[in-house]
Amino acid sequence: MKRFLHLALALTLALALMGLAGCGGGEEKQSASGDDGAQQAEPAKEKQYLAFGGGPTGGTFNFFANKMSSIISHSYDHLDVSPKGSGGSAENLRTLDKGSVDFGIVYSGDAYLGRLGKLVNDESTYENVRAVSFLYGAPAQLVVRQDAGINSAYDLEGKIVAIGNPGSGAALSAERFFKHIGLWDKMEARNLGYSQAAADFSDNKIDAFWVLVGYPNSSIIEAATRTPVVLLNLDTDAQKSGFYDAFPFYTPVEIPAGVYEGQDQPVRTFQDSALWCTNTDIDDDVVRDAMAAIFSEKGLKDMVTAHKAAQNMSVQSGIDGVSVPLHPGAAKFWEEHGLSIPADLK
Repeated sequence: MKRFLHLALALTLALALMGLAGCGGGEEKQSASGDDGAQQAEPAKEKQYLAFGGGPTGGTFNFFANKMSSIISHSYDHLDVSPKGSGGSAENLRTLDKGSVDFGIVYSGDAYLGRLGKLVNDESTYENVRAVSFLYGAPAQLVVRQDAGINSAYDLEGKIVAIGNPGSGAALSAERFFKHIGLWDKMEARNLGYSQAAADFSDNKIDAFWVLVGYPNSSIIEAATRTPVVLLNLDTDAQKSGFYDAFPFYTPVEIPAGVYEGQDQPVRTFQDSALWCTNTDIDDDVVRDAMAAIFSEKGLKDMVTAHKAAQNMSVQSGIDGVSVPLHPGAAKFWEEHGLSIPADLK
């Protein structure tokens, strides 16, 4: 009798364990199939290593490329973005077109003219570059000494002017402007990066230097701490000469008073738009993931922390100043966020 009871107890325990195992197996299957409303985990995305073309040391391109690379890389396990120094806008346009970099910052004017084969001394057409978004307006800032008696760009005849690194957006914009007003062959233009230009300016080796960046610019700040400076009004000369008609991607803008030491009055000038660009072959999902990181609330706050020029970045201004077609992934992103994409940008 005792043996029978032991057998019965063992059988009961075995049946109970089988029942529990059966229930557990049923729940696991239900969860995996999604019948209980739980979402299946997405498969891990393949790791991608991407390069982001920035600009010369001390320039706004450099700050933006470094910070954007960091934000994207820290937002995803599958995207590793590294900033890459460059000569600036035109170099980024060329390397993006070749696919040597995956992201880059290009001025709207260079992207527009490059697509048409109308860059200065370069008839190549760069048709493999697509816009992702507007980043910031980049005002032309022409710096002279306060006591130099230079009140207009025309007063630079016979002077030495640093215009930016070769191939940079600054250098190209300076050449366009000075050629348009007939001064290019009447002054000495030097291809110097912003930091070197500020140093040479302070050492009286040059008479003026030109930057095309968001404000405040660290090189102008550096120069202003050593030498009292003035920013020239370029808007008046641009309007009188028909510069805006010849180059419609440039627009008038005002730099507020107090941006730089000793700058007590606002300064009228013109600006180009800095665009985040990519290559046509980059996957739509990669572009959209990168945009989601940058244009998140946290991403935008981090950008402004890195540089004040980012304060105009927003979903609402996402396609401001864009002069070339958007990447399909970018177009989808903006449409999903309520923007209407003009036909010429699709």
